Amino acid sequence: MRLLVIRNSAMGDVALTAPVFKALREQYPGIEVILLTRPVYWAFFTCFDGIQLFLADFKNRHKGLKGIYVLFRDLQKQGKIDFVIDLHDVLRSKVLRTLFWLIGIPSVKVEKGRSEKRKVIKGRSKMKLRHSVERYMDVFEKAGFKFSPAIGPWITPSGDALKSSIEITGINGGTNIGVAPYARHDLKMWPEDYMISLLRMISEKHDISFWLFGGKDEHDRLESMVSKVPRSVNLSGRLQLGEEIAVISNLDLMISMDSANMHIAALTGTKVISIWGATDPVIGFGAWNQPEEYSVFIPQSELSCRPCTVFGKGKCRRKDHACMIWLEPETVYKRIESLGIL
Repeated sequence: MRLLVIRNSAMGDVALTAPVFKALREQYPGIEVILLTRPVYWAFFTCFDGIQLFLADFKNRHKGLKGIYVLFRDLQKQGKIDFVIDLHDVLRSKVLRTLFWLIGIPSVKVEKGRSEKRKVIKGRSKMKLRHSVERYMDVFEKAGFKFSPAIGPWITPSGDALKSSIEITGINGGTNIGVAPYARHDLKMWPEDYMISLLRMISEKHDISFWLFGGKDEHDRLESMVSKVPRSVNLSGRLQLGEEIAVISNLDLMISMDSANMHIAALTGTKVISIWGATDPVIGFGAWNQPEEYSVFIPQSELSCRPCTVFGKGKCRRKDHACMIWLEPETVYKRIESLGIL
């Protein structure tokens, strides 16, 4: 049997399919998968056999409604498809599912739990929601493929990526901490001076090399941070995704916001201290399979307005970003020390 699996969108959401594919391949080795995703994410899946990547071109060939039909025809050319599993459920994937339904191919879609998440955000529920990985697994179960979670790591770098990452960074032994101080949305970002203070506290008591991760547009800000943090290296713009995965997989610890780097680190088996502001792991987007105490945030009992957003969009209604400002560097440092992970 061959499955078409659809998952595009944000990097972290796509990365979180890796535990599902690992479990599927281990427990249903005869099932083949065509994964429809974006070209930038291919490095997440080089460690899996039985998974054929179809890298869509949503900027040109597969753009717009006409492009969706072209995409449908292109997917048909990949060979027989027996079932469509939609892990995205947006307009594009809905249209695509419908086109396959019209030729007799059944489908199932992810249940995002929007109403449950709204209740948490509005303070009407404190229930811990199902993780995105679990929601993905639910979709496969609806399609008839029930499986138990796979043991990690769930993403492993290729040999070429490992070799290249070492050549680029020169990383070699010692204790290495990754730092991803930024996120897509302001409500998920800790103040830079807080992060600098935390790293200085760590370096005063431990012989540590810090590796700073971020996008190309964050390069200058990270350069400024390097000048203030001992033994730190700015990796922004120097690594391809596969190489970044390779470096992260060899770290002793990652310190990250609620961001894609948090997910990548967790999925490679690296310990992650994640710092949370307006969002919260209770919504279902926490670092996969990491201990709960590795997530650091102001408790709701002390700040009842958090979490105030699912994804981090919008502006602080208090206008003081208390969820991050109140979370002082000393608090995060004490958590790291108490966990004994350095």
